[in-house]
Amino acid sequence: MTRHLVVITAGLGRPSSTRLLADRLAAATRQHVAESAGTGPGPELDVRVVELRDLANEIAQNMVTGFPGPRLRDAVEAVTSADGLIAVTPVFTGSYSGLFKSFFDVIDKDALVGTPVLIAATGGTARHSLVLEHALRPLFSYLRAVVMPTAVYAATEDWGTAGAANTAGDDPLALRVARAAAELSRYLAGAPAPRPPSPDETFTPFAQQLAALTPDD
Repeated sequence: MTRHLVVITAGLGRPSSTRLLADRLAAATRQHVAESAGTGPGPELDVRVVELRDLANEIAQNMVTGFPGPRLRDAVEAVTSADGLIAVTPVFTGSYSGLFKSFFDVIDKDALVGTPVLIAATGGTARHSLVLEHALRPLFSYLRAVVMPTAVYAATEDWGTAGAANTAGDDPLALRVARAAAELSRYLAGAPAPRPPSPDETFTPFAQQLAALTPDD
């Protein structure tokens, strides 16, 4: 039994702190999935990293033409068929990067329904940490993904105290990474199937709901 985890990183440099955080989250998730198996056979975790900087040109062309290039099409198929996602973006001007948002703009809005997603971000200062709650979590909630309760933000100062062994200890960043990875691993161990939209689901306009509450004259 193999579970597929796709790690999406929108870092622009090489190396980048965004990719570094993504790798730590993936490694911690792999470790938790292995530990959850105990003595019995557990799921194998196949991890694929999608570097959005390598797809920047194809993403831009897709936004204009509506047709994805071969590498972008392959990345989108990997993301939409994954059992779980880790999505990491640098913070630009108080929000996710344009490259990060553009990638998810080219994905069908129903493609990630029920998919467990661990969200994370990196930035120069801890003041940007609220980007996880005011930008990333609403984005994936709109896509009806299952967003993990713990989101991980890493500021520049977090890397100065990060343990090289990637263990929790007294390292606050490692503690957040371990907690978030444990949450995602519980989904990957069972990999619940995404819930498709119900064909009986109907939308009632707010004006109609309000009229139904108005007493008759």
